Amino acid sequence: MEAEPEDAGLFVISVAAELAGMHPQTLRQYDRLGLVTPSRAKGRGRRYSHSDVERLREIQRLSQEEGINLAGIQRIIAMSDEISRLRGQVEELQRGLERRQQHISRVFAADRTGAISAKTPHAPRPRAMVSRGSVWEAMPTSVLQWLANHVDQDNVAM
Repeated sequence: MEAEPEDAGLFVISVAAELAGMHPQTLRQYDRLGLVTPSRAKGRGRRYSHSDVERLREIQRLSQEEGINLAGIQRIIAMSDEISRLRGQVEELQRGLERRQQHISRVFAADRTGAISAKTPHAPRPRAMVSRGSVWEAMPTSVLQWLANHVDQDNVAM
């Protein structure tokens, strides 16, 4: 037997209210306020998931134990949801960066004489030597700007 997803609407309002230790009318009020948004059955009846019941319990804890009013709880929930969304976005960006880094096959570097060579991404960066009258003065400004933004300054000898 497959486990139900955490967000699957499993419980009718009376069962969810009992599990959360609340009156069903309280759940309806929280739905109107947007504190908990259960899924809807075909007949428009509310269906609460395990995560909805956990959120109801947290609302009750914040209200009764911490003394926070419903407006404050709304703000806390909105901020918590935003943090969760941003964490997911960061994880997605990290996965994308890791995929891109896997596709990098080589990096080009210039030695003191200006000779260009291909290096593997995991090889140590060469130390660049920059002096007046060198090949660096002939480089386009866009290349110099890119180097300034992407080269580890601690690894450059002047």
